[in-house]
Amino acid sequence: VGKPAEGLKQIVLHIGNGASASAQVSGKPIETSMGLTPLEGLMMGGRTGDIDPAVVFHLIRNAHMNVDELDTLFNKRSGMMGMTGHGDLRDIHKLIAEGDEDAKLALGVYVHRIVGYIGNYTAQMGGVDVITFTAGVGENDEIVRALVCEKLAPFGVKLDKEKNLVRSKEPRIISTPDSSVIIAVIPTNEELAIARKSAQIAEAGVDSYGNKFER
Repeated sequence: VGKPAEGLKQIVLHIGNGASASAQVSGKPIETSMGLTPLEGLMMGGRTGDIDPAVVFHLIRNAHMNVDELDTLFNKRSGMMGMTGHGDLRDIHKLIAEGDEDAKLALGVYVHRIVGYIGNYTAQMGGVDVITFTAGVGENDEIVRALVCEKLAPFGVKLDKEKNLVRSKEPRIISTPDSSVIIAVIPTNEELAIARKSAQIAEAGVDSYGNKFER
C-alpha cells in the first residue's frame, strides 16, 4: 500500500458466509469481533452476530427451545437467512432488485454492523490507514464495498467506482489517490494460513497457549 508496516493501522474485514473484523497495528491484531466462537461480531449468512444474551432466556422460556435447537438457530438460521430466508448475498441482491423490503432491510443491517465495527476500531487505534476487504463477499461483492464506503464518506473515504467494479484474483487498491483511508481488496487463503501456523507450532513444540508437547 506504499506505507511502512511499522505503525500501520489497518482494519481487516473478512466477510464471506461467515464474517469477522479485526484491528491490526504493525501487522499484529489488537482486537477482533469474534468471541469464544465466530458467532459473536458481524451479522453473517446464517449466524446472528452480536445479540442480546437475554434472547437465549426468552427463547427457552417462551419458545421452549433446547440447547441444540438454539445452537442451530443462532448458527444456521439467523443473520441473512433469518431475515430473508436466503443466506447468500447474491440472492439478497436479486430480491432487492425485485423490490423485496425484507432483503433491503437485511442488507442495511449487514452494512450497519460492519460500519459500526470500523468506527469502533478506528477510535481504539486513534485512526486508520487501511481498510482491507477479503473473503468471498469482501473480494467479490462490489455493492457491499460501495455501501460500506458510502457510510465512511463524511470522514474522507473515497472509493474509485471503476476500480471497485473490477473482478480480479490479485491484490488491489480501490480507493482514489486523495482518499483519507486506503481501501484495499486482498484475496484470502485460509487453508495456507492454517498450514503455516500449524507448521510454526509443530516446529516450536509449543501450542498457542504456551503448552509444550513432544514433536
